[in-house]
Order: sequence, then structure tokens, then C-alpha cells
Amino acid sequence: MNTQKTAILLINLGSPDAPTAPAIARYLGEFLSDRRVVDIPKLLWQPILRGIILRVRPAKLVPLYEMIWDKTAAPENGAPLKAITLAQAQALNARLAESNVFVYWAMRYQNPSIASVLERMAHDGVTDITVLPLYPQYSLTTTETALDAITNALYNMHKARKLRNDQSLFNISTIHDYHVHPAYIAALAQSIQTHWQTHGRPDFAAGDKLLLSFHGLPERNIKRGDPYQSQCEATYQALLQGLGLSSEQVLIAYQSRFGKQKWIEPYTQATLEQLAKTGTKRVDVICPGFSADCLETLEEIAHQLKAVFIEAGGQDYRYIPCLNTQPAHIEMMAQLVAEVRV
Repeated sequence: MNTQKTAILLINLGSPDAPTAPAIARYLGEFLSDRRVVDIPKLLWQPILRGIILRVRPAKLVPLYEMIWDKTAAPENGAPLKAITLAQAQALNARLAESNVFVYWAMRYQNPSIASVLERMAHDGVTDITVLPLYPQYSLTTTETALDAITNALYNMHKARKLRNDQSLFNISTIHDYHVHPAYIAALAQSIQTHWQTHGRPDFAAGDKLLLSFHGLPERNIKRGDPYQSQCEATYQALLQGLGLSSEQVLIAYQSRFGKQKWIEPYTQATLEQLAKTGTKRVDVICPGFSADCLETLEEIAHQLKAVFIEAGGQDYRYIPCLNTQPAHIEMMAQLVAEVRV
């Protein structure tokens, strides 16, 4: 009798459990305490985090989260990132139903936690897991910290069950990145072309631009060997080819910088300001590094930086949504998993 039960674990970053200051503080406290995210010595960083940031920042973020929160969803899944990840898991589960593969999802920070989902998988009798962190470009600050959480959770599960070192709860395989996978590039290109079919194609001859905005990282992370920037640039080059466009028509930049240290450049905000000031009338912006829309895309990119571009003299700013639950995105996930399981 075959007792093997195979599952996929989708992982994304996380969101607060509610658009309230206490919930946001819990989320930021966990996120910004991760040494892979902020590598300042704990004795220096925690007083700043607990004494200043978590006292001030959450209240400022409340109206931003309220703006994007889905009031019709279950309270715990009102954040777009969580609602979309849940929908992705459901769509992928339906896609793989005939393969007898089950799909679970978890968040690196807050809920549903990786530890709680692994416990549920063990309870359900899962034996084999393919881990798919939904970060196309690998970084120590995203993919690797998700794998850290899995390692820590498994250690605690083994300890609680008093298992021997040679015993394992699961057979685990991991997809570390898919930044130039043909199905990923094709899904991005299709999403952009579909957007243009509905909203009109930029007039590149007149100077219109397509901007690929990736989440930024401190420059020192790259100098220490994080491959993230090189993978973002590889995605950019592959998408240029997929769209049949040039580097004059399509630009790359990095968003969401915070703090005083230098981050990888060019910065998205500075790029948009410069484009507007030098006569670019229309910019379309897509965020290929995000597998699901979230605060950084829906508020920072779609609203905040739109205002920056218009105020600097631009006329037409269009945000192209993340791949989210587009069929080509779900099919890409199914293909990634199939390739690992061969």
C-alpha cells in the first residue's frame, strides 16, 4: 500500500492580521527583527525598533492598509497579499487535482505561519513537500529566510516528537528561484500585452516608457554576495527579448528604500521624477518581483509614485498588476513543481 502523500507549500512574505496599529506593530516587529532583513547588531537595533519605529510607524501605516484592505473577505485574509496567495493555492490545487497533489500556503511573517502549516501538513499525513517561495528572484532576505523558518519549525517538530536524527517527518524539495524560467517570462509578457490591448500600447516612438520596478536592497547586501540584483537584471533582459523591445523603451529601477544607507540603484522614485522632468508623458509600471499585489504595489507604486510622476510633469501613469491568479501564472507554478518532481 502506497502511503505517500505529496503536497506543495506556497510561501509569501506576510501581512498584518488587521489594518490596526497593534496588528501592524506585531507584523513589523517580527519582520524587522529578522537578522536576514536587518543585519544591524541586536543590541543596537532592538532599542531603535522597539523604542522608536514600533511606537511611531504602525499608526502611520493604518490608513494605507485600510485603503487596500478587502472588507468583504474573511477578517484574517483581508490583506491583498494573503487573499491572493490563498486564491493562488486554491487555483493551483484545482489545476493539480488529477495528480493527487495537495496545495498549502503560509506566510513567512505572521499568519498563517510556516510552523502552523507544517504541523497541519503532518496531521494530514503529508510525506513529500515541494516548497515554492513565491519570490522569482532569490535573495537571502526573502527566499532564504523562508527556508530558515522551515528549518526552525522542523527542528521544533522533531524535538516535540522525540524523533531520532535519522528520522524525518517529510521529504522536502525546494524551488529556489525562477527568475528566467520561460513560463515566468512568458506570463509577464502576456500580462503586459493584455494590459496594452485593454488600455492602449505606449507610444514608444514619442518617448513613452515601460518601467520594471523591483523591490530594493541595501547595496552592502549585494557586495556580500546576495545574487538578487543580478537575477533582477537577468529577468529584465529576458523580458526585453520576450516583448521585442529595447533598453531605451524599457527601464529597470528599485523601490521601497528606507533608512539612510545606500540601496541598489537606480531608485524608482528618482527615475520617475527624472523621466517626467525630461519630457516623458506616459509611463507604464510593472513589478515583476512581486507574485501578488500588496501594500508596496497597490499603495507605493499604483498611488504614491503615480502622484510623484504627475507632480513632476508627467501626464499618464499606468500600473500593470502583478501576475496574481492569472491562468498563465498558475500554469507556471504547476510547471515548476512538475520539473522538480521529475
